[in-house]
Amino acid sequence: MDFPTLKIGDIVCPVPIVQGGMGIGISLSKLASAVANEGGIGVIAGAMIGIGEPDVTKDPVEANNRALRREIREARSLTGGIIGVNIMVALTHYPDLVKTSIEEGIDIIFSGAGLPMDLPGYLTKGSRTKLVPIVSSARAAKLICQKWINRFNYIPDAFVVEGPKAGGHLGFKESQIDDPDFTLERLVKNVVETIKPLAEAHNTPIPIIAAGGVYTGEDIRYFLNLGASAVQMGTRFVATHECDADLSFKQTFLAAGKEDLVIIKSPVGMPGRALRNKFLDDVGAGGKKPFRCPYHCVKTCNPSKSPYCITLALSGAKKGKFKYGFAFAGSNAYRVNKIVSVKELMDSLHEEYRQSFSDSKDNVSAELNCDIDSCGKVAAIL
Repeated sequence: MDFPTLKIGDIVCPVPIVQGGMGIGISLSKLASAVANEGGIGVIAGAMIGIGEPDVTKDPVEANNRALRREIREARSLTGGIIGVNIMVALTHYPDLVKTSIEEGIDIIFSGAGLPMDLPGYLTKGSRTKLVPIVSSARAAKLICQKWINRFNYIPDAFVVEGPKAGGHLGFKESQIDDPDFTLERLVKNVVETIKPLAEAHNTPIPIIAAGGVYTGEDIRYFLNLGASAVQMGTRFVATHECDADLSFKQTFLAAGKEDLVIIKSPVGMPGRALRNKFLDDVGAGGKKPFRCPYHCVKTCNPSKSPYCITLALSGAKKGKFKYGFAFAGSNAYRVNKIVSVKELMDSLHEEYRQSFSDSKDNVSAELNCDIDSCGKVAAIL
């Protein structure tokens, strides 16, 4: 059984897998183009994409826009597939990054970490860029729909519904992360039910993309059966040769145990899931990592009260310098046991997806045989 296609407006994606945007340099053009070449949607993360630019401390707006433009163009040179960008609403320079992406003709903008209420207002005449909000509740999805329709006469092209098993910053209170009422399964069902009448009323399909804890091809089938049109996966793509992070960053995932996944309080005011290390232990014990804030990257960060700089910490980890930082990771990161190519990963997910259908048939056959055996025994007794 082949994967169903994912349609977002006039974009047709052969494989219903979106590679999650992982910021501060984890998912750039190399990873995004590799995923796009395998039929999925490759995503470049916009968060502090210009961290390596020489003028980033003097002119972060120009540095980040330049780097984003370069990465989009580089991805385009490597693939004819579908490329998106992930731009967090909470970023201080959010409008600039959105405008740059649209100018470069990016296929899709994924936007979360806040509600992207003004996003359609940045579209220019003739732009074909699709707009996909990332939400953590049906209420948020409905509110965005209402605002976009009333203000811009625009329907979201799709939604990513991200559950509490995702890596990085989470759109939940810490008490909700393990609450059965906030599982991804329940969130997907609620958003599908909430959005369906809106989509029908405007005669516009609005695909739902399930994200957060999706790990296998069987998981993909499970969420498609719940009404999602695709899934988003981040953690699986870290342990690929094409991931833009340092090899030692990827190896931390291979070495991680389930007990190493922890929920932290991020300096930007949101809980996040990360791999525990000495840096985080020191912070948890009340330690403060002295820093100056040259970036002003996230609106909700207060440098005077922050125990460390989230940008410097994530940037250091990306380069393999875990003495100065840590890695965000999804809840299934401990299951990663080897580094593979993007092609190998996509092929294995496809095979697992196909196998899930065979397993279902085997289960049905076993149940039927059991019933037949039971009937035979009853007949013999009679």
